[in-house]
Amino acid sequence: MSVEEKKVEEAQDAAEVEPRPQETVAKPPVIETPKDLNYEEMLEAYNESFKGIVEGAVVPGTVLKISESHVVVDVGFKSEGRIALSEFRDEEGNLEVKPGDKVDVLLERTEDRHGYVVVSRQKAERMKIWDALEKNYQDQSIITGRVIERVKGGLAVDVGVRAFLPGSQVDVQPTRNLDSWCGRELRMRVIKVNRRRGNIVLSRKAVLEEEHFKLKETTLKELEQGKVVSGIVKNITDYGAFVDLGGIDGLLHITDMSWGRVNHPADLFKVGDEIEVKILKFERLEEKVSLGYKQLTEDPWLTAMERYVKDARVKAKVVSLTDYGAFVELEEGIEGLIHISEMTWNRRIKHPSKLLSVGDEVESVVLDIDATARRISLGMKQTEPNPWDTIEEKYAINSIVTGQVRNLTDFGAFIEVEEGIEGLVHISDLSWTKKIQHPSEVVQKGDEVNAVVLNVDAENQRLSLGIKQLEPDKWEEFFSQHQIGDVVHGKIVRLTSFGVFVELSEGIEGLCHVSELADSHIDNPEDHFEVDQELDVKIIKLTLLERRIGLSVKALTDDAEGEEGWAYKPEVATASIGDIAGDELGQLKTKVKEATEDGNDES
Repeated sequence: MSVEEKKVEEAQDAAEVEPRPQETVAKPPVIETPKDLNYEEMLEAYNESFKGIVEGAVVPGTVLKISESHVVVDVGFKSEGRIALSEFRDEEGNLEVKPGDKVDVLLERTEDRHGYVVVSRQKAERMKIWDALEKNYQDQSIITGRVIERVKGGLAVDVGVRAFLPGSQVDVQPTRNLDSWCGRELRMRVIKVNRRRGNIVLSRKAVLEEEHFKLKETTLKELEQGKVVSGIVKNITDYGAFVDLGGIDGLLHITDMSWGRVNHPADLFKVGDEIEVKILKFERLEEKVSLGYKQLTEDPWLTAMERYVKDARVKAKVVSLTDYGAFVELEEGIEGLIHISEMTWNRRIKHPSKLLSVGDEVESVVLDIDATARRISLGMKQTEPNPWDTIEEKYAINSIVTGQVRNLTDFGAFIEVEEGIEGLVHISDLSWTKKIQHPSEVVQKGDEVNAVVLNVDAENQRLSLGIKQLEPDKWEEFFSQHQIGDVVHGKIVRLTSFGVFVELSEGIEGLCHVSELADSHIDNPEDHFEVDQELDVKIIKLTLLERRIGLSVKALTDDAEGEEGWAYKPEVATASIGDIAGDELGQLKTKVKEATEDGNDES
């Protein structure tokens, strides 16, 4: 008996034997043969039916039954194949097949030592995947895969088999956080495949670049200046936002985002926003696109003069403070300036922050508007009565007021006579007789003092006060009690090269010129006189308007020589207080003559 005949006989005998538990019993294939065929012909037909089955090939099969550990599959061979149940379970452990289902399996061996067919569904699926991947590589077609995990240099991707996606091929832009890509479904292209080594390299970047190029070509054909298009905010910077118009980016500058104030582009937009923009400028060759967002609405300044007329009261929100004033927003795109001088009638403020803060809502009056220059001047103080309008009625000239010293300067002291109303006491009006170098010698900041109203200038908002005017003028008293020719007693307070100054009473000084110190010529008064030395002198000059008193020691000596009939006569004619005060022409002549005689005088 030949080998083939023996196999057929064994197959027939096995068919009559009850199969062992959880084992596949071999059975002969069904062969339809004419009844008139002899045994040799039947054997030849039986063997012919197995010629198409080759080890290592993927063959179709049918699920016959499912046991606790195996799935029995009929692949049309002498015997059935057994496949582990685990090869038919999904990720959740659920069984994916039932009896009667068609499955593809890999025929590893046609017969093991027990005479069973060795098949594998997983290996069949893997082989089909590799075939598909090689075809994808040749066709450069796009495949989809899920990122499994981050690995050294890139990502591991499940495309049916484990594949590698380099970090440099994940995106068009450099990607730093690869962990964020785990679990995502990606569209990629196979750029390298090696079945023998089990090596597959993918690229998502190649897909994006190709799609970007195609989209860019289409977009460039459709773009034109003035057209309104949709785009997605791609990136935000301090100076604007880049918008993806479809393969090409356009710049939306911060100045073209809103007619109003924009502190930062992120205040209006965020990455991923889909917005409509207007193409302001398009350079096709350089592929530069300038975009505008505010241009989709009308410029509010075009009708601003209709809404904001002069002297109208408006409410606005403080948006910015500067050293010179506050900028307020009347509406989106319309801002006005409240100058620091227009904030209050009477308070002196160094910075607007003393009155306002960003975000405050204030009421103001429109002072001026220039729509062409896009400027509106506003005033806060104009919403209240001006206290300077009635200042002359409150503070009459020569009336006495009481106030607090608010500030001291080199030229005087500012005294607040009522809230917001300050008057200036000039340094020359602090004392009749003392030579004041700084107001702090007389008053201190915070002192409560009395003063006399000297002048009121409501138009320029100035109030002039005086403190020395609270007392009589000692110069006037002295001049009213003395006249030229009187002999007075005094004390030397200062020595100079041109004479000595003699204090005749508190604060009243006269000058004894070097030519009037003695009969003989004196080169240096310090050689003959000293400070605090007391002496008698004769008054030879009185000038009330200039508060000057001329003295002479020599005249006293000349008076003593009068026994011979000659008496000293001053070069300036003797005049009474009435003569000096009443005769203006005489005063002018006296001044001219004094200027000639006292060319070296100190004052």
